[in-house]
Amino acid sequence: MKKITIAIDGFSSTGKSTLAKQLAKELEYVYVDTGAMYRAVAYFAMQHEFIGADFFDKAALIESLPKIQLEFRYNADLGFAEMYLNGENVEKPIRTIEVSSFVSKVAEVSEVRTKLVEQQQEMGTNKAIVMDGRDIGTVVFPNAELKIFMTASAETRAQRRFYELQQKGDNVSYEDVLKNVVERDYIDTHREDSPLIIADDAIEIDNSYLSREEQFAAVLELINDVVKTV
Repeated sequence: MKKITIAIDGFSSTGKSTLAKQLAKELEYVYVDTGAMYRAVAYFAMQHEFIGADFFDKAALIESLPKIQLEFRYNADLGFAEMYLNGENVEKPIRTIEVSSFVSKVAEVSEVRTKLVEQQQEMGTNKAIVMDGRDIGTVVFPNAELKIFMTASAETRAQRRFYELQQKGDNVSYEDVLKNVVERDYIDTHREDSPLIIADDAIEIDNSYLSREEQFAAVLELINDVVKTV
């Protein structure tokens, strides 16, 4: 089977990473969670007190970018690669609601996006890759053979995220999660550098009422159709 590049974009908590992991495992492709990369930078900014509820020292973060080393390391027990920041496994702390509240603001910084996009494009040089994020089909891989754009109502996504955080033992309210989802949507779609938009040639999937199995089957069929034409 010919190898292609699969770009998955969409709003937060639409299950992009879940779908991408499923596809990568099925196709034996490399999976890259770009959201984890931006979360790791946001976590770094929090650790160094560059960002907080009422402040953001962008200049300090930009100056520190050369000190940020990001790496994905495959975990055979989990079946996917985990995010490492300067040699430390940060897969768990970057998934908290606190990091979620800052990640879109950090992702707005052009210097951050430039650094990470360069790394992401290098990862996809040999195709056979599934990458999810906000600007994969529009900026990172504008020539990807298959582009998926995932969406769902804010309420549906907030409920999914709330349940996920509860399962992890996080003490959060549904109202706070919904507020975070709405705020992230606004920032992601209104930032000047690489805003979240659907690529002209992307296939939009509203998974508000789709099960993971139904969604996976539908996208796998799309992939098979694309592979026949390349």
